[in-house]
Amino acid sequence: MKTHVIFLLIGALLGAALASVVLPPTLSWYATPGGMPKGAQVQVVVQMPEVIHYATSKLILGQAIGAGIGAALSLGFSLFLASKRRRAPATF
Repeated sequence: MKTHVIFLLIGALLGAALASVVLPPTLSWYATPGGMPKGAQVQVVVQMPEVIHYATSKLILGQAIGAGIGAALSLGFSLFLASKRRRAPATF
């Protein structure tokens, strides 16, 4: 049981870390306006607190989803390894 919890926690940490690496470029790509010629400046008026709130909330949500996926995958891997260990070799 302790091994499964350790695998679960390590998987959650790895999933959150991977999401922290993948999400910022994804968010910046998603927020970049398309159809602009190269080198053109975009003139916009935005409410910076709303932009910061949006970006950080999406980043935290992505990290939580990544942690959940990583935890589920590593727990499944741990259970798979445990079932292989318990299985006795066939004797003839």
